[in-house]
Amino acid sequence: MAAPHQRDRLFEDTPLDVEAKYLELWRARTDAQRLEKVLGLGRALNELACAEIRRRYPAATEREVRLRLASRSLDRETMIRAFGWDPAAHGR
Repeated sequence: MAAPHQRDRLFEDTPLDVEAKYLELWRARTDAQRLEKVLGLGRALNELACAEIRRRYPAATEREVRLRLASRSLDRETMIRAFGWDPAAHGR
């Protein structure tokens, strides 16, 4: 495998041989394994966002936490139409 140019690097602070091994292992995964990894990262991000919401709104119910999470991705009109919840009326 040819050495990547600096602009093609994934990790600027990682030795080339370690990055090459990472890419080799990633490419050896099946599509299903790669998809599961990406979905797992998405779940982890959502849990971090929920933790931040809970910190900011300690009295929030679990439903409110999930609505606040959804309001980060959906516009106000969709939130009102789909969930009957107006982010603007709840400090968002």
